[in-house]
Amino acid sequence: MKESVLDALAKAYGLETSEIRVNRFGSGHIHKTYRVDVAANAYILQEFNDAVFTHPERISGNLEYLTGQFDPGDLPFALPLPITNTEGAFFTRLDEGLYRLFPFVGGVTQDAVSQKEQAKIAAEAFARFIQVFLHADAEKMEDTIAHFHDLEIRYQQFDAALKNPRVQKDSDTDKMIGYYLGRKDLLETYGHFRKQLPLRVTHNDTKINNLIFGENLDQVNALIDLDTIMAGFVFYDFGDLVRTVACTRDESSIEWDQIQVDMEKYEGLLEGFYSILGRDIQGEELESLPFGGEMMTLIMGLRFLTDHLNGNIYYQVDYPEQNLHRAKNQAALLTALIAKRQAINELEGKLRKALT
Repeated sequence: MKESVLDALAKAYGLETSEIRVNRFGSGHIHKTYRVDVAANAYILQEFNDAVFTHPERISGNLEYLTGQFDPGDLPFALPLPITNTEGAFFTRLDEGLYRLFPFVGGVTQDAVSQKEQAKIAAEAFARFIQVFLHADAEKMEDTIAHFHDLEIRYQQFDAALKNPRVQKDSDTDKMIGYYLGRKDLLETYGHFRKQLPLRVTHNDTKINNLIFGENLDQVNALIDLDTIMAGFVFYDFGDLVRTVACTRDESSIEWDQIQVDMEKYEGLLEGFYSILGRDIQGEELESLPFGGEMMTLIMGLRFLTDHLNGNIYYQVDYPEQNLHRAKNQAALLTALIAKRQAINELEGKLRKALT
């Protein structure tokens, strides 16, 4: 980082430049992230990517609204909001870019969990985030990424890519196209839930690496990556956990025959949500959780396949067919989830009965 930029940022946040140390931190793909040490204090500095998040003012507005809706003591972990600069703003704009500063939270980040109990702990953390904002008016939140989890819009984008593909289709592509066209039945269920369920304040990117765990992985120290917080449905957050935690392979794996649902981890996720939200949300809202796993897997598969048809213009790829292979990966997981519907329903029934 240029010394001139560092000096300007230090001035904007009232930091002492004579004792400042800056090092790259983490492996995020969206923003450039640094750890900043000033004497005995540590911070996280991000160079914000406003090419992806084109409305940073919406992020600021959402976070400002949320800060007035809860007491930090209501959560058993940190929710590290950006530190305001000397002008009281979350973002600091310099000629070189847009920046923000966060308090540093120590701990361990994970890309996967190995045990049911870790899955439950992760689910409890995201469920508590939803719980603490149940009273908030989610419709006051602005979309930081338009139509992020809108299945109907994702199918419209897919259909548009089909009409004007930028790649030469082969038999594998045609097979995947047929598969995803055949899953439009989930649109009907999505439409039903969208009409019936209340909007909540949701995180919308519930990957394990958006939690900072304690050193022993037996607690969550912080929930991070708050850019996608906006109005959504509870099944969005549960569903993305299922997609990324309860699958036996990660989304880049090409071991198609090894892609299954890890039912122990799935049970941990469901137990985590039920233990926190089971008495706060009821009826169809609880019943929608398993659908979330199927829908979020379908959405990601659609997005990967759409990007493949569009010539890999959104997701980074290591080889031309990678997005097609990612779509095939998600198709395998979705097929496995559908096959496990009865077992999942029985598990949900057991948890529901335990609430009464």
